[in-house]
Amino acid sequence: MRHQKKRHLLARPADQRKAVLRALTTAALRHDRIETTEAKAKAVIAVVEEMITLAKRGDLHARRQAAAYVYEKEVVKRLFDEVGPRFKDRNGGYARIVKTAPRRGDAAPMAILSIEV
Repeated sequence: MRHQKKRHLLARPADQRKAVLRALTTAALRHDRIETTEAKAKAVIAVVEEMITLAKRGDLHARRQAAAYVYEKEVVKRLFDEVGPRFKDRNGGYARIVKTAPRRGDAAPMAILSIEV
């Protein structure tokens, strides 16, 4: 039985879903702000918060865990050198989702995921 197993499936097989989440996480950590669909934003915000929590820890094991998930080494370096220390006094709530106008082509609900300052 699948009780208590709910997650954002994003209408994709597991390997494609993991790739999308990794790519969106990398982009969000690089730019501090991305525009994507609401469903993808809700799925990726948990991963972004987890990566920032790893960066706050700052030890070697946390850095290797982040490097195993994030696609680019430069983004991992930025995450641990800039983003992590920025949130040293905050316990969660590092990112937020702001809903925007629907996408013009297919009217998909869009949102902006931004990492707070």
